[in-house]
Amino acid sequence: MNDPKASRRWAQRVTATSNALDLESGVFTWSDPRAIARSLMASAEQSQRRKAEPFRSAMSMLSFYINRAGRTLPASRRAILNAAKDELRALYGRPRRGVG
Repeated sequence: MNDPKASRRWAQRVTATSNALDLESGVFTWSDPRAIARSLMASAEQSQRRKAEPFRSAMSMLSFYINRAGRTLPASRRAILNAAKDELRALYGRPRRGVG
């Protein structure tokens, strides 16, 4: 039988052992959205294991973390991580959401 505690932590395990990106320790806890975005960008650019382009890999990991945290993610942390998405888009020269 599977351990119920272990199965509840699958997202944490995926984030820690992702085969696509080697993330800096604690990157999603940092308070500077630009530093988060730069770290994700560097990880995505350096990875030889990712399956998508670097921008998509970095954005996917950030979105995955936000989505899996769900309601337990404080509004202040969610705002920082959403700002990191905008910073990531800017670093890759992509338009921000809602901007034509």
